[in-house]
Amino acid sequence: MFVLPPPPRYPAGAYGIGLGGVVPLIETNNTLSNPSGPEYQFLVGEGTYVLKEDLHLATPPPHPSEAPVVNPNPLATDPKPATAGTKMSILSLETRPAPFFYKGPSATTLSLGGTTSIQEHPSERYSTEGGMSSEDGRAASSEVPTGSVTMGSAPAFGEGNSLLAPTVSKDINKKKKPKNNVTKSNSSFISRVIVNDNLTRKLTDRPSDGLFAFANINRAFQWLDMSSPTKQDYLTKILFTKAHCLCHDVNMVTKSVSHIDVIMGFSTGEIIWWEPISQRYTRLNKNGIINNTPVSEIRWIPGSENLFLAAHMDGLLVVYDKEKEDGHLNPEEEGLNASGSGSEGELSNGSANGNGIRINKSVHSKNQKTNPVAAWKLSNQRINAFAFSPDNRHLAVVSEDGTLRVIDYLKEELLDLYYAYYGGLSCVCWTPDGKYVLTGGQDDLISIWSMADSALVARCQGHRSWVSHLAFDPWRCDDRNYRFGSVGEDGRLCLWDFSVGMLHRPKTAVPARHRGSVSSRITAPHRTDTNTSVNSGGKGSSGLEDEWEENVIAHPVQPRAVIPMLPPVLTHVVDTHPACWLAFTEDAVITSCKSGHVRTWNRPGVQTATATQ
Repeated sequence: MFVLPPPPRYPAGAYGIGLGGVVPLIETNNTLSNPSGPEYQFLVGEGTYVLKEDLHLATPPPHPSEAPVVNPNPLATDPKPATAGTKMSILSLETRPAPFFYKGPSATTLSLGGTTSIQEHPSERYSTEGGMSSEDGRAASSEVPTGSVTMGSAPAFGEGNSLLAPTVSKDINKKKKPKNNVTKSNSSFISRVIVNDNLTRKLTDRPSDGLFAFANINRAFQWLDMSSPTKQDYLTKILFTKAHCLCHDVNMVTKSVSHIDVIMGFSTGEIIWWEPISQRYTRLNKNGIINNTPVSEIRWIPGSENLFLAAHMDGLLVVYDKEKEDGHLNPEEEGLNASGSGSEGELSNGSANGNGIRINKSVHSKNQKTNPVAAWKLSNQRINAFAFSPDNRHLAVVSEDGTLRVIDYLKEELLDLYYAYYGGLSCVCWTPDGKYVLTGGQDDLISIWSMADSALVARCQGHRSWVSHLAFDPWRCDDRNYRFGSVGEDGRLCLWDFSVGMLHRPKTAVPARHRGSVSSRITAPHRTDTNTSVNSGGKGSSGLEDEWEENVIAHPVQPRAVIPMLPPVLTHVVDTHPACWLAFTEDAVITSCKSGHVRTWNRPGVQTATATQ
């Protein structure tokens, strides 16, 4: 009996024939180049940054099951699938202290060495850092190691709910793996998986202080070794059928030589927990059973091995447990099962409980057999980004409705609500000491918000299009001076310096209210907290019910004339495509764009490959 062979993964002929003749880009391998010239370097006060390398991630073509659109109508009102530019999660398995980090309420300086100031000479190195070269990608990780962050008195998320207590394993060092083998998966969600033939040898031979990187590009997700001279050869590449990975994160608590926990959020709303060393995975929120809108941001909850927070594009924040099964989210049921949160008593069913957050499920709920662990509705418009504070107590969330929300996520309580000058907010980050929150958005501005004053203290103007990502450079921050970077849709990288002395508010500016705020509750508990509630003068387009915002502590938009405007110390076009991500390491600045270019810019004094040759 003659049996037909299985169909190929991709069409044998030119893809697109018979479908209108449109032939998409053919999938190729990643490429690594070393461009040189004056346009590939930029000068800042401390010296010249030089482009070390340009890693171009291959963009996969559409899956064969997707018929390409021959003549797309730019005026069509049909909703387009969510997409995201290339973002990276950087990981160093070797725990090394960052130069500056949050030390707690009693700390007077953020420096490991006491009162060490920002280095100004290219040859200066911090004595505690060891002066490591990044020529082979051994730059210190951009994340603050878990062991170096002082938790202070911050309890664990969900503490007090015995149903969330972690199960004690017989072997403490043995981490629980996901259920399914990704290389042998027959799931329709995953198209195929390509594992490097020399993966085991590469993991054994690589330096212990080298950087791993996880990157998304279109419907592909790659695991890269940034310390390898052939970093264009991925360790593992996963191609998904139709879903695009929009965001991802690595767990810094569980990382080890034999175990890495990676979570990915997709355009379908689904989430994958992947352990790359064992090549095992688990799908969460399968078929959108909990929420079927795309995941715009995903982060592990600080200090937790199992819990992570995902922001869905319908304005819902959901806490998942990577080891729990999925269950239906029923706000009406949760209103009956939830116990009191903080001092607010019983939660109403899916409505605001007097603290400015619509709690669809509380972390204190008695129903914790299945996911979600908690669910909070913030807005009817999409959440674009969020960031955890260095003290692991607070959460800053920015949305398409132009709001910045500062939340005490341990108490499930909204503390402050701020409004953008114009349009939506797209990115957010905290200063390393937790004193300020920075946001960027569609007004082409970066705003600096003081947590101690509960006020906008400065705006930063330098981009010519929407700001897409923000990150601080901890190697150039101290207790009074800050350095951060931003990238935008204009393809520009901007570097900014500001100090406490630059942020004095003009006398003409009238504060919106007077009360102890996020920072003052931590650093100055003796101050009076009046909890003054005010209605926003411009509720904007948040789309929430009136009663929802009655008790919200909101701050009206401040006019440009009364807020200091700070210029950048550098503005440089790093890509011809819209830039979407950046990170700082000890020896470099890394940027990426929507077309998959990952560029590493060496700091002053660090030799590039071309220079050493």
